[in-house]
Amino acid sequence: MNYKELPGDTRLWIYQCDRKLSDSEIEAIKEQGDNFIDGWAAHGEKLQAAFEVLHSQFLIIFANEKQAEASGCSIDRSVHFIKNLEQEYSISLLNRTLVAYKVDDENEIVTLPQEEFVGLVAQGTLNENTIVFNNLVTTKQDLETKWEVPLRESWHFELISK
Repeated sequence: MNYKELPGDTRLWIYQCDRKLSDSEIEAIKEQGDNFIDGWAAHGEKLQAAFEVLHSQFLIIFANEKQAEASGCSIDRSVHFIKNLEQEYSISLLNRTLVAYKVDDENEIVTLPQEEFVGLVAQGTLNENTIVFNNLVTTKQDLETKWEVPLRESWHFELISK
């Protein structure tokens, strides 16, 4: 299923990769993601779900919980799937201390540790208008409206306000 067909309140989980994935990796990961989604169920009920790779760096799992709620066990299976991808592709998807931002007027995305990000803001290399990725969003609607936001509108702003 294409995630765009899911309702706005569809729940999602964003896994940010520590590097840009190659085209061949994306193709293989998408196939594995689709296979995972095809068999993903909660309490024996197949979940209406989708898997997507965005910006060659973000893996996103969607589940329409109005159709069937993702249970603890089904969420555990999704995390296990993500951990397997980490192993297979030598990538990090569960490191929540990385910050991703867009380079001005380009589609280039830079991912770096929070300390380095804070340092670039302090140096003036980045500012409150820098577009950052708020991976804490939890619904498809928020992905579309609150995922890519200026630093000043993101939780990241707390990192530089201390």
